Amino acid sequence: MRASAERGQASPEWIGLILLVSLALAAALAAGASLPGADLARSVAARLVCAVGLGDRCGGDRGALALAYGAELAELVTEHVPTLDYEEGMRALPVDFRSCREDACAEGPDGGSVHVSDAGERVTIFVHVVDCRERADAAQAGFDCSGERAGRVYLQYWLYYPGSATARALLGDAGAHPDDFESFQVRIDPGGEALARASSHHGYNGRHGDWLSDTGTVAKPGWTESSGRYLISGGSHAGRVGRTDGPETRRWTSPEAIRLIPIETLGDEFSRHEFAVSPPWAKRVYRDPEHRGTD
Repeated sequence: MRASAERGQASPEWIGLILLVSLALAAALAAGASLPGADLARSVAARLVCAVGLGDRCGGDRGALALAYGAELAELVTEHVPTLDYEEGMRALPVDFRSCREDACAEGPDGGSVHVSDAGERVTIFVHVVDCRERADAAQAGFDCSGERAGRVYLQYWLYYPGSATARALLGDAGAHPDDFESFQVRIDPGGEALARASSHHGYNGRHGDWLSDTGTVAKPGWTESSGRYLISGGSHAGRVGRTDGPETRRWTSPEAIRLIPIETLGDEFSRHEFAVSPPWAKRVYRDPEHRGTD
């Protein structure tokens, strides 16, 4: 073991031990075990895997998904990451709020395939999963899996932008605010059908925009057949489910270029940040995946 360490490599025995501990911990967490310091345990396990070079793009990415959710759910999360299609003229990109809280560091090229801002910030999506196949475990975790929710899996993809300018053209600075969280949500029914919706102002849209839902006048579920594409408006970052037969956008981010961070692995990191709007974990839909509002 010493010779391997001197060459900067872990021995097979050491790798095996780390794998055994990490996988056992991951299995317990995925099964819903209530462990003291579970968030810290996830973080430690992810770093153990990364330390021996076994994680897939370590630093809170695919390797962390498996540790947070187990292999099956991690695969579903990766499979359903949407292509991000941006409105023409839009330069903003979704980023990691832990390293970028200003519009300037989140702006990138206005055309083509983009995966990093001009300031070097990677396009980032925060992930949250509500698995309603095991209702007792879900209830213990504080999730609402009652009624029609039972048997479904909900994948929530949360995008953070340092600022929103929904009505700046009309209201000036009064029409803008710092911090903006938007979401693309996928619902997988027991039969395997995948439906999607995107947050838009005070409600949700499917493939077509609906001002009644946008304003919150009429609360609609918004679910529609998932296309794997997420259309994002400039300024407000309101979205809708894209069409596979629609016109190609001139600016996009492909799924494989997106950094995925499970919110469940953040531990107490998110409590260190204050936002001008409600973050995902403070929203009702985070615990009730069928909620029709964005509050």
